Amino acid sequence: MTGLLLSRGRALAAPIDLNGTGRYVHWGVIQLSVANLVVIGVMVIVFVVALLLPFPGGRK
Repeated sequence: MTGLLLSRGRALAAPIDLNGTGRYVHWGVIQLSVANLVVIGVMVIVFVVALLLPFPGGRK
């Protein structure tokens, strides 16, 4: 039983060690962590895709 719980814990663990120090990008007075920069990039991509995809039902 313990082995099953241990394997599930590893499957749900973060793929990156989150206990270390973060990496940051500096642009003058702007400082962003790389993780936040990735999230912002994914949000922009999803927004652009949502604008380009047609609504369900399309044009009649």
